Parts: sequence; C-alpha cells; structure tokens
Amino acid sequence: MNPILKNLKLLFIGLICILTFSGCSASSSSQRYGQTKSKVEEPSKSPRYGKTENSKSKHSEILVLNDLPDTTQIEFDEVPVEDVAVDKSKFVANYDKLKNFNVALTPREKMLFEVVKYLDTPYKYGGNTEKGIDCSAFTKTIYEASLMLDLPRSAREQYSVGDEIDQEELKFGDLVFFNTTKRYFPGHVGIYLGDNQFVHASRKLGVTVSSLESTYYRKRYVGAKRIDDIQTQ
Repeated sequence: MNPILKNLKLLFIGLICILTFSGCSASSSSQRYGQTKSKVEEPSKSPRYGKTENSKSKHSEILVLNDLPDTTQIEFDEVPVEDVAVDKSKFVANYDKLKNFNVALTPREKMLFEVVKYLDTPYKYGGNTEKGIDCSAFTKTIYEASLMLDLPRSAREQYSVGDEIDQEELKFGDLVFFNTTKRYFPGHVGIYLGDNQFVHASRKLGVTVSSLESTYYRKRYVGAKRIDDIQTQ
C-alpha cells in the first residue's frame, strides 16, 4: 500500500478513537455520579451563599411598608366632632389645689395628677411622650405612672384585659373603648373620669376631656374594662 495512504488511514483511525473516548468519558462520568449535564450547570445560576430568587423576593416583601399608615387615620375613620363641651379647668383646679398640700395622695389623686400633666399634649400616632402621644400610649402611661400597673400597648390588647363593666357601672379610672376605625377593633381608648366624661388622646384636640354624650363617641362606644377598682383604695 502506498505509504501516504497508509499514514492517512492511521491518522483517520486515531481521530475516530479520540472522539469516541471523549464521548464515553462524559457519559460515564454522568452515570457514575447520577448527574445530567443540565443538573451540573444549575448551581452556577443561583446567587452565592444559598440565596435564591424566591428568598430575595420574600425579603423584599418584608421591607414593603406601603400598608402601614403615615397618618392618624388608622385610629379614626373621621375627625371626631366634640358637640358636647367639657370644661377642663375643673381638673386643673383640683391639681393646683392638691399640689399645695404635703399629704399622701390616694390612687385617684395620683391618677388625676398624671392626667393633668398630659392635658393638651398633641396627638401623634405611635407617640408615647409629652411631645406627642396616641390613645393607648396615654392610658398605658397614666396607669403605670399613677398605679404601677402595666397595660398592653394597643387599644385592642387593652380591651382583652380587666373585668367587663356595663356603662351604668362606670367608675373613675375605668377604661372606655370605641370603634373608631374599620381596620382595628376597638380603635380608641380613654379613661373614665365620672359625670359621663373621659380623658383621652384625641386626634383633633390632643389629650383632652370629652363627653360620652357627644354624638361621635356615643355612636362608637363599645364597652368598658375595670383594671383596678380605684374607688375602694
């Protein structure tokens, strides 16, 4: 046979062997480890440190705060109308009288002192200081400062503690609740003072004294709770 043709034949056979061996190697490697080509390439598509696209989207959802209010509308569905006037000077006068006497105060007087401190404090949803306060922070602060009783933070949680009281049985210091919003029940809370009056952090007037006979509050009154019988102390 011609030497040139012989060499070409050997070269051709060699190339076929190389191609055949390469193909088998890839196939046998996949079979040994139970992997396919597509599965081998999958990890490179995922982000580092085990974070997938799904986990990233869930994390983003947690950070979305669009459903949280930036106004006081979460606590009031409309601006309350105070159509029954209350004279707050009566409570201030009692405070001025008491602070001039060096005597031990009753629980009622201690609560009255704390109430007067916060009168006219501006309303601020989520606030809990004398610079701005909301209704449940106000009741919680008054109870803690005057009676050393720890109330839950929200009006809804405060509605779940204490003894239920009929409106005819209301006494000084009882918590009174109102359905003022369609999102939470109840939406508002105050402290009963007597004579159908209660003190609370009002959206419109800040910390003020209102009447249960006012149209807005009379329609939205849902009940009362007694946390402690202050009258018997």
